[in-house]
Formats: sequence, C-alpha cells, structure tokens
Amino acid sequence: MKLLNLITLSSALALILSGCNDSTPTPPEDAIDTTLPTIALNGHIEDMKSVAFEWKDTKDPRVAGIYIYRNDPSKDDSQITRYATIGNRFATHYIDNNVVPNTKYQYFFTTFSEKAQSQKSETTTVTTLPILEPIAWIQSVQDMPRSVKILWRPHTNPRVNGYIIERKSLKDDDFKKIAQLEGRLNAEYIDPKLNDGQIYKYRIKAITFDNIESQPSQIVQAVTKQLPSDIVGLSVTNNLPKKINLTWQKSNASDFDYYKLYRAESATGTLDYHGKLLTNSFSDDVKEDGKQYFYRITVVDKDGLESDGSTPALQGITLSKPKMPDMIEAKILNNKAELRWSSSDRRVKSFTVVKTAKKGWFDTQIDEIRGITDTRFTDPNIYSGVVYKYQVMAVDEFNISSEPSVEATISSDTLPPEGEQKRVIQNNTQNTPVAKPAVTEVPVKSSVDAAPDLDTGSL
Repeated sequence: MKLLNLITLSSALALILSGCNDSTPTPPEDAIDTTLPTIALNGHIEDMKSVAFEWKDTKDPRVAGIYIYRNDPSKDDSQITRYATIGNRFATHYIDNNVVPNTKYQYFFTTFSEKAQSQKSETTTVTTLPILEPIAWIQSVQDMPRSVKILWRPHTNPRVNGYIIERKSLKDDDFKKIAQLEGRLNAEYIDPKLNDGQIYKYRIKAITFDNIESQPSQIVQAVTKQLPSDIVGLSVTNNLPKKINLTWQKSNASDFDYYKLYRAESATGTLDYHGKLLTNSFSDDVKEDGKQYFYRITVVDKDGLESDGSTPALQGITLSKPKMPDMIEAKILNNKAELRWSSSDRRVKSFTVVKTAKKGWFDTQIDEIRGITDTRFTDPNIYSGVVYKYQVMAVDEFNISSEPSVEATISSDTLPPEGEQKRVIQNNTQNTPVAKPAVTEVPVKSSVDAAPDLDTGSL
C-alpha cells in the first residue's frame, strides 16, 4: 500500500510541477510574513533512495509557491538550508530523490509570496530505509572446464528485478561487474572463457526495478579445471628400418580421452598435428632411410582440455643407409676385370656391383650383381671396344643399400698382353690415387646371386 501511495504522489507532483513557470518570485529569506499560511504535513513515506511528503492545500491567493528546507547529513553541521522550490501554490506533494539509504534527514516547509515567506512548519525528521538484504544463499561449482557455475536462492523481496554478478581474480584489486541478469527468479550463472586451473571469487547483488542495489552476498570461491598432465617416459627409436616407433607411459588422467601426436621435420620446425591415438604407442612408417622427425604427444580429456605440451619434442630417425664402400682398385688381369674395395660398416652383410657397359652413344647396358660376400669381384665378361664402369653398394640385413661407391672405369680397347696391367680408379672429374685396402674384421658369407660364369671370389 505504501508503494502505491508513493507512485500516486509522484504522478501528482509531476502534473503540478508541469504548471510551473520561470516567473516564480524569490523574496528575501529574512522577510517573514506571519499572515501567510503555514504548511501542515499530512505525512511522509520513506524509501531507500527517496522520501515523499504530502501536505494540506493552500487556498490563500497570495501564496506563489512552497520552499523545502533540508539538512545535509554528509556535512558535520546540522544546519537546515533552502533545498528546493515548488513554484505553484496548488502543489501538495514533494519527492526527494537525492537521499541515501539508512540515513537521517530533517525537513521543514514554508509558503512564500512575492515579498516574503511564511513562518516555517514543524521540523520533520525522516530516516531512509536500509538497502536490501543480501541474497540468503550462494554456492559455486568448481573443477569445470574453463568455466565456473554460480548458484543462489532468489531474493524474497518482490521489488527485486535482477542480479549483478561480480568477479575477482587473484590479480585483481577489487570485484568487477561481469554480468547483469533480468528477473528475480534467476538462480544460476555460468561464467565462461576462464583460464585453466585458476582461482576466482564471486559475489552477487540484487537490484530493484528502480536500480537500487542490495548489499553484496557472501563471497564464494571456485577453481577451474586443471589441464591434463603431460605424458612421461616418451621413447623414440633411431635404428629401425623405414619406421620410427614411439612408446610412453599411460596417462593417469581419470577422464582421459585420447592422445594427440604432433610431428616436425626439424628441431626448429613447426609441430603439425599428425594424428589421434588411443593407445600409448605408435609406429610411424617412413619410406626414407636415415629420415628424422621430431615428435610431441599431448593428452586430451573428455572435456576437450589438452595438456600444454611444454616438454621438448624428441627426435626419432629411421635406420640410415650403410656406409658407402671405398673402391680401392680396378684393373684388367688375364683379360678379366678385377675389382677390390673395403668396408668398415659392421652392418654390411653383402655387396652389390653395378656394371655399366657402354658400347656406343645409344647402346648402354646396366647389370647388378647381388649377394657378393667378399670385398673383391672378378668379371670375365669384358670385350674389346667397350667402356665398363663399376660401382659397389653395401647391403645390410634389412636389404638397405648404401650410396654407390666412386665409379671405376675400365676400357678394353686393346686387350692386355700376358701379365698384369693395372689401372687407377677414375671418376668423371679426376684421378683418385689407389687407396690402401681396409681390413674387414669379420667377413660374412652368403649366397652369391650372380651369373654362372662370374668369378665373385670368396671370403
């Protein structure tokens, strides 16, 4: 009922004040006319940020309006001074909206004419209402992915029209408004886009239709969900043929979902997403020998949070090619080509000789003699007028071949006489001195995949 009366008073005052004009007289304050009528209050209504007054109407035609006097509680003195003017004698209501909650004010009123004002009315003391009580109950829901949920019990005051949500992080000096909700019956708010594993504090204020805020609620605290821990124990191979195997310890995350694999071609290169893994191992099939990659594994949980992957990427390498053999000697002996080479790579299980016979500009024949287990080779199939070029490749147990050796060229334009005719190894650009044969520590024998009439030597 008080609220209805206050609204009625406001409407009536607005209509009356609309009739005021700029010609309101202003008599001196010390000019008192005791014959002018004195204001007699009917009563007043207090709110948190307003006070309304009503008085009996003034019928004396000499009255030009009403003065309102009020003290200022923010000052130390208790002096009451002229505060407002109503320039219409028919006005019977006044609302003071420039007050603060839970504060005591003193008022008196006078009528005035063109030359003087009346005696003052009785001084009325008014205390504004305290601000709204805070909401009674508030709770936070934490360990949510990059968000916090706040729950509360709706305010019981029907004047409440919504809520102001305020937040403070550990680095903030004070609370900051982050949202305003419309509707008294709201009971939750989810704060999104937060940082991982961070502490946040919240409080809520109820707000009325006329923008009066309640006292802040109790402060609640919440921590956002931590990122999953990085994997540990990553092991990457560097000695397997045409593949790189990765293994690591299983993630201990209770809500583990899957792993993400990242790969780069160099230590400073960009780690690109390579695949999604459900187990703690991976075999990367690589077609190149001696190919290196850098790997990083991250953990993703069921909320889509991914570990930060701060651990350095590890290098893996496929098995490199065997070392290239060193060609030592190429000669013609007894109308046969004699080749000797050396190899210091213990991985080598056999050798392949590549023979190129060039009979003319457009007549070239290339043969590969595989499975040679010695470091020498005798080729009886050489003929006059043909240029022969030889290269040797080392082959390991996985059938990986080395790069070809330096090319040795033998020309049989004139067949040699009886005895030994020795030629120095040649390549396309220069003559290379004869190298001293390397001693093979542990010769390995295997079947020779060669033509039946070739003498491949023996270990």
